[in-house]
Amino acid sequence: MSGSTGAPTGEHHGKAIGLAVAAAVGGFLFGFDSSVINGAVDAIEGQFDLAATVTGLVVAVALLGCAVGAWLGGRLADRWGRTKVMLLGAVLFFVSSIGSALAFAAWDLAIWRVIGGIGIGIASVIAPAYIAEIAPASVRGMLGSLQQLAITLGIFAALLSDQLLATTAGGASQELWLGWEAWRWMFLVAVVPAGVYGVLALRIPESPRFLVAQGRTPEAVEVLTRVLGTQEEAQGRVTEIERTIAKDAKVVEHASLRGPRFGLLPIVWVGILLSVFQQFVGINVIFYYSTTLWQAVGFDESQSFLVSTITSVTNVLVTLVAIALVDRVGRRPILLVGSAGMTLSLGLMALAFTQATTSGDQISLPAGWGTTALVAANAFVVFFGASWGPLVWVLLGEMFPNRIRAAALGVAAAAQWIANFLITVSFPPLLDAFGATVPYLMYALFAALSFVFVLARVPETKGMQLEDMQGATHGH
Repeated sequence: MSGSTGAPTGEHHGKAIGLAVAAAVGGFLFGFDSSVINGAVDAIEGQFDLAATVTGLVVAVALLGCAVGAWLGGRLADRWGRTKVMLLGAVLFFVSSIGSALAFAAWDLAIWRVIGGIGIGIASVIAPAYIAEIAPASVRGMLGSLQQLAITLGIFAALLSDQLLATTAGGASQELWLGWEAWRWMFLVAVVPAGVYGVLALRIPESPRFLVAQGRTPEAVEVLTRVLGTQEEAQGRVTEIERTIAKDAKVVEHASLRGPRFGLLPIVWVGILLSVFQQFVGINVIFYYSTTLWQAVGFDESQSFLVSTITSVTNVLVTLVAIALVDRVGRRPILLVGSAGMTLSLGLMALAFTQATTSGDQISLPAGWGTTALVAANAFVVFFGASWGPLVWVLLGEMFPNRIRAAALGVAAAAQWIANFLITVSFPPLLDAFGATVPYLMYALFAALSFVFVLARVPETKGMQLEDMQGATHGH
């Protein structure tokens, strides 16, 4: 490993963790904003008298905003710096939550959701890039996983605040305070984390790699001294960054995303496919049936919030497992175990749903199969949450060469949001046409393909300095 002579001290690790946590607040907003609409959907549908397809579009349209934000965020981060783009994301979140709360029709709510989506897309790119660039190599995987932990905490906080507001008002469509319905307050609550994110973006230092690229070397040394412990080590790392930037500048193709395979560099394709597989295993629709599955084993419908809470808490806990293991075990072994576990659990769910009987909108499973499907669904959440959930963000933050990191991350994250959109909008028609077995079988197939993909194409990046990544990633 070049440019590093010793591990940072505990005190300096603490500084690196503090900066990573500040950047990961973007992940919290991302989780919060994408889930907050769950508690408001039915009330919005009733208030604006919408058809189900229009409601679906209002919910899903934010994902397209996310794709735009991710693509844009990567490019702006290389031009303006990481922290200024974080601030832009915070402003967009802030504006979107106020606009959504004041919405007077479906079309303007959709516009505010897209603006919020652009903010989410920006946050989804900037946090992993910034964390990877600020973190010491020995703890970079752990700190990179904070993004996913923050997302899961954001989802939990959104579900909790939705539930509290709806319960206080006696329903999401009931008036709460100032003559506003509870669903409006659900959106308005997001101004708090948005404001916190904005303040943090103004206070944290710029990424050392961006500073070096801009010729602001003394500032970069100062920032790295804070997280590495000694000026000598920081100077050594800055020299490494300068060397890789100079090397990249000579090789023009490394400075852009263009490459021989379908117009992009091979490593960019690896990032895109990691992102697509993360969504194509169906994580965002697995919860579609969570209430049905819990009812099959004796919970009643009114306990559905408890069910969502159990799932979101599980998600948080298994992310902590990934954080504990990622820098010890490495990225590839955890992804492979995750892919195998997801394939088996999704296959089992598909099998269980072959036994389902439908009457009207109600679907029911025979006793033993209901339990099997429930256990399989939760096993899937555990395998995803401990592997593909956090590790894709870790890899996207660290595996690209310096010159293209933010832009390549932007492209990969945009692909992730588009994949998320496709899975979200395709699930209901697939369900209508084929029942639950076919979609779950399809997700199981993608999980199996993800195993083969990791084996063949994903480089191990554990413990490597970002400046040493070039050789590891260009070889793939």
